[in-house]
Amino acid sequence: MGSIQQWTLWPEQELYEQIRPLVLFHETAGERAKEIGVPQRTLSRKADEFERDGMQSLFSSGEQGGARETGKTLPEEVRQLVVDLYAELPTMSWREIAEVCYIRYARRPDHKSVKHIATATPPASLSARRYQPWHLIPDPAERKLAVIRLHSEGWSITSIAAYMQTTRPTIYATLQRWAEEGVAGLEEKSRARKQPRKATLQVRNETRKLQQNPLLGEWRMHTALLRIGIEVSPATCGRIMAANRQLYGIEKKPPRAPRPKIAGRSISG
Repeated sequence: MGSIQQWTLWPEQELYEQIRPLVLFHETAGERAKEIGVPQRTLSRKADEFERDGMQSLFSSGEQGGARETGKTLPEEVRQLVVDLYAELPTMSWREIAEVCYIRYARRPDHKSVKHIATATPPASLSARRYQPWHLIPDPAERKLAVIRLHSEGWSITSIAAYMQTTRPTIYATLQRWAEEGVAGLEEKSRARKQPRKATLQVRNETRKLQQNPLLGEWRMHTALLRIGIEVSPATCGRIMAANRQLYGIEKKPPRAPRPKIAGRSISG
């Protein structure tokens, strides 16, 4: 490292000498790091930036994988994107706008340049919102897809929530479902409370065995099942018993015999 500093006059020249064996002779970052005492990750990142951006990467500090640019070096479509983003959501930060530009065009403007372009350029090309607010999109899949598209462009959860006029937890939950379930996550989940299925095979089988006693009605069956740890309503017991009678030919409880009428006795005085 000392020999490099001895023979270089500018920081940019020193940086190039550090990464020159990597970009010209395909030396590994680990080998070069041991030679000059510079962190391996720093050398790898600087070499990648040089491969992508050329000499420009030596003259401006890279930030998250791309050299920042001034407004004069930006293509017209990037400048227009800055203006459109500012018109869509004026509360979006300048740095976030720069990030969206990088994701879409691989050009990262300086945040000061973003502010200048957004506030000093003619009006945006957008004549209407790209997406309606969350509550105005009737199709659940369409509103979730709008969130996913904005996020893929580099919009933050906070910005998406502000633009869609909904809450951050709603946006977060949408993106989480998309990450975990993919396209299936676009479908609306039922809000109905899921009840456990009570008429299971075990319940039906235990009812069938107890039903061999023809004197058991639905209330007595309910009590008998409780004794063995099975809790189902009398109405459910009645439905299971009716099905069992039809399937297995189980006889129904015979009707209660009517009580004999006792003729009244006349007592004469």
